[in-house]
Amino acid sequence: MKMRTCAVAGMFYPRDPSHLEQLLTRFFSGDGAPMGAKGIVAPHAGYIYSGEVAARAYAAIPADFSGTFVVIGPSHRGYMTAVSSVSWETPLGILDTDSEFVESLDIEQDEFSHADEHSLEVQMPFIKFRFPRARIAPLMMGEQDEQSATALARKILSAVKVTRRDVRIVASSDFSHYVSETRARENDLYAIEPLERLDTEEFYRRIRQRNVSACGYGPIAAMVEACRTMGATNGQLLRYTTSGEITGDHLEVVGYAAIAVM
Repeated sequence: MKMRTCAVAGMFYPRDPSHLEQLLTRFFSGDGAPMGAKGIVAPHAGYIYSGEVAARAYAAIPADFSGTFVVIGPSHRGYMTAVSSVSWETPLGILDTDSEFVESLDIEQDEFSHADEHSLEVQMPFIKFRFPRARIAPLMMGEQDEQSATALARKILSAVKVTRRDVRIVASSDFSHYVSETRARENDLYAIEPLERLDTEEFYRRIRQRNVSACGYGPIAAMVEACRTMGATNGQLLRYTTSGEITGDHLEVVGYAAIAVM
């Protein structure tokens, strides 16, 4: 059986299943009641830095969800938009891909471009741990402009209509990279604010205005646009932090946000 094997286990998150399970159990231990989110934004840094933030995002989805997660991550190596149709390995077991949904997306399938991309892989243990019966549709996004985000949202919505799947959409993104904590927090929260009213046009404007170095702004916009069409009415910032809280270095940080779209 063809499978996308772990590329960053042991670096971004523990390779040992017991250690990983203990860590994820701790991450989810302090979260409140699920919010019925249709989509979320979750970071994809090493778990030591952003794992608790990512868990806060996933906790907005009821743990008994057993449908399909459309996981959209940015390409950090310059590859074009592509989907993966094979199963994905995690230290906690295999995640099955929803083949029918992937086919219905009408997007090029390219396993090679997914092989070393961490933006999707880092999300998979969270899904396997909290939603063991769910399937995935791994989608890597190349071009991230407004038109590409709108087009991607339409393809997702079309696949939902054709397959009649119950889906939740994960936008994988970190926010500001390697700026001071003061600047990161100010700019990131400024960019995130329009997402509370699902205003992706203003989100893009603010990203450009402040030159916010969020790596997955396109996946965020595509997720929000698709969820809005599926009935979402608002977004909510659940948690924001930076790497400085872990490293103690507040001069060059990366920003992390958990956002739910409902």
